[in-house]
Amino acid sequence: MGEVRGGGGGCCPPMNLFRSEPMQLVQLIIPMESAHVTVSYLGDLGLLQFKDLNADKSPFQRTYAAQIKKSGEMARRLRFFKDQMLKAGFSPKKSATQADINIDDLEVKLAEIEAELVEINANGEKLQRAYNELVEYKLVLQKASEFFHSARSSAAEQQSEYASRQIGEESLDTPLLLEQEMSTDSSKQVKLGFITGLVPRQKYMAFERILFRATRGNVFLRQAVVEDPVTDPISGEKVEKNVFVVFYSGERAKNKILKICEAFGANRYPFSEDLNKQDHLVTEVSGRLSELKTTIDVGLLQRDNLLQTIGDQFEQWEFLVRKEKSIYHTLNMLSLDVTKKCLVAEGWSPVFGTKLIQDALQRASFDSNSQVGAIFQVLQTKELPPTYFRTNKFTSPFQEIVDAYGVAKYQEANPTVYTIVTFPFLFAVMFGDWGHGICLLLATLFLIIREKKFSSQKLGDIMEMMFGGRYCILMMALFSIYTGLIYNEFFSVPFELFAPSAYACRDLSCRQVAKLLGTLDSTTMGLIKVRPTYPFGVDPVWHGSRSELPFLNSLKMKMSILLGVAQMNLGIILSYCNAKFFRNGVNVWFQFIPQLIFLNSLFGYLSLLILVKWSTGSKADLYHVMIYMFLSPTDDLGENQLFAGQKTLQLVLLLLAFVAVPWMLIPKPFILKKQHQDRHQGHSYTLLESSEDNFQLGANHDSHDHEEFEFSEVFVHQLIHTIEFVLGSVSNTASYLRLWALSLAHSELSSVFYDKLLMLAWGYNNVIILIVGIIVFICATVGVLLVMETLSAFLHALRLHWVEFQNKFYEGDGYKFYPFSFAWTGDEDELSL
Repeated sequence: MGEVRGGGGGCCPPMNLFRSEPMQLVQLIIPMESAHVTVSYLGDLGLLQFKDLNADKSPFQRTYAAQIKKSGEMARRLRFFKDQMLKAGFSPKKSATQADINIDDLEVKLAEIEAELVEINANGEKLQRAYNELVEYKLVLQKASEFFHSARSSAAEQQSEYASRQIGEESLDTPLLLEQEMSTDSSKQVKLGFITGLVPRQKYMAFERILFRATRGNVFLRQAVVEDPVTDPISGEKVEKNVFVVFYSGERAKNKILKICEAFGANRYPFSEDLNKQDHLVTEVSGRLSELKTTIDVGLLQRDNLLQTIGDQFEQWEFLVRKEKSIYHTLNMLSLDVTKKCLVAEGWSPVFGTKLIQDALQRASFDSNSQVGAIFQVLQTKELPPTYFRTNKFTSPFQEIVDAYGVAKYQEANPTVYTIVTFPFLFAVMFGDWGHGICLLLATLFLIIREKKFSSQKLGDIMEMMFGGRYCILMMALFSIYTGLIYNEFFSVPFELFAPSAYACRDLSCRQVAKLLGTLDSTTMGLIKVRPTYPFGVDPVWHGSRSELPFLNSLKMKMSILLGVAQMNLGIILSYCNAKFFRNGVNVWFQFIPQLIFLNSLFGYLSLLILVKWSTGSKADLYHVMIYMFLSPTDDLGENQLFAGQKTLQLVLLLLAFVAVPWMLIPKPFILKKQHQDRHQGHSYTLLESSEDNFQLGANHDSHDHEEFEFSEVFVHQLIHTIEFVLGSVSNTASYLRLWALSLAHSELSSVFYDKLLMLAWGYNNVIILIVGIIVFICATVGVLLVMETLSAFLHALRLHWVEFQNKFYEGDGYKFYPFSFAWTGDEDELSL
């Protein structure tokens, strides 16, 4: 990596966000008796990233595996409590006071509460099941009694009818079998049995068919529909059921019916033919139901009180258990010394946190009554430190945008400093409309004003993403208003905000035609300049004219090239800042200088021509100038000449561009080879470090310094880098034309929605059509322009920063600094360590 200087060396002033914080590898030697308190205080501080010194051991072989298992068991109990509270409709309350609870006492308390809650749940389930069975039993008693009552009534009617027939004269129509049946001996009559119960309504038809087939039709089945769904005692779910009574003859038929009832989930209940017993059973079941209802209500009240008590202290318990679990996870990363009386820790910390860490170690030794204090020392290493930027809620979303591409290498120039301005600005170039920008601003202000409420809530994925980037969207909205004022577009409508238009009609006929057409046409209607140039932005007279599209196309296309060349030059300048900071002279002379020359010899010159053409009002064809600069560099420019000496300047720039390519390609691999030979010539033996630990620590990271130098690989790498830059200079400049394309698309879409929806509906002079047109216009504006176009412009601005800007200087092969900290975010069920 080269030697790194502290502070903000190089060409740029020191700033916290431009270079990552200086880091150091530290070693802590902590006595066993104060280890827990020390790690706890370091977790509160959040400035130390521990290294795992036991990576070769499995989790079960580590020192504190039993404590982690105990913490995991407590976490399981808390999850059980949380599920129970959610089912009961309770939510954990945030308590302002933090109670001092010992972890051992908490473990006992959680076990007792779990046992009590499990017992209450088990008793409640038993009582609820008994209650549901009694409800079904009562339904069976009511419905079945109706069956038997109707059967007795019909039997009495038949007997009275038979008696009346016996009194009258015998008729030839009287069935002979009826007389025979009535005279049959009562001792020879068959005794019928019956089974009562409930069966799910959706299974009843199949239940009836199976009964008929299994008994060959030797059953009599009656059913009654239960109007309201019934809670099934077994499943506990609401089910629509039918009460049934099956009459059968014989023991074999009974056994078949019982098996069929089991198969269909039919619940059977006893029933007596005696009317007195039926009334007595109904009274008894009703009494038991009221008793069970009272008992269940008391149990639910006791359960709710217990869950309420848990909810009041749940967050404190959860935080304590998570904290304890993370402490032991961290302690398992520490190694035991030879005497097994101390723990040795290594980790990365920012240099500014040295005093804070030492103070935390002293407080931990004092609070744990340790006779020996912890030892803090800085280790020397060539290992690449992690990258740490101190951000706030404003700079954090921009840093996340850069980190999504790749985390900055330790102390390389951070693109975030410039992305804070350039990203929302390039977005606004594509999204420029101050009406749409105000809509975006209002939505963002809503998130910012209510950020305290939203930060404490669980948001959805999209809403959480928008809330996290609220300040980025705020900047995008402000820049969109700015560029919209430059484009002079408010939902595609121009306004004379800063002054009247600089142009007016030449004569009266022009004014009359313009009045009829509702617009001024600078091409056909004879406009002349009568006032000073419009002071800010595009003159409103251009909008609606036939020259609008050619004028805005030319303006936005040239502006895109200027912005792209400026940002690419910024990227190359930042590569110089990196080279100077890391004291890499080779990259300064053989990367920065030729790249700067090549880019500006071609596209820097094109930018100069654009500015000269704008300032002089020349009609020179810049396409012709750039094409024939390569095809015929010695030909005269003719009418395309913008200034004296332009031809000579073009020849010089063309020569410099051709020289810059081998300048980038050839010298650097040979210089690197020479440096490698000088570095290792006569260094077969090296002096041992004074500290054995330091030597062992550095041995693993210095092995690459003694590897054989592969010149062919270095040369091929440099060749690829050179070709990529040369071709990329053309393609990247062309890529910035997306600023022109998307700006034009946004403007035209906005104009189409305004003309074809809003103004078309206005022209019908119908209130209903106007209301429908306004609604469709609002939906189209929000859905297409404020959502889809916002996302499209955001992604294109993201690509311009990741590819066109950052590839000029940004390596992005570092890794983030993740300190051990108790500042968790989100509602996680398990710690991610």
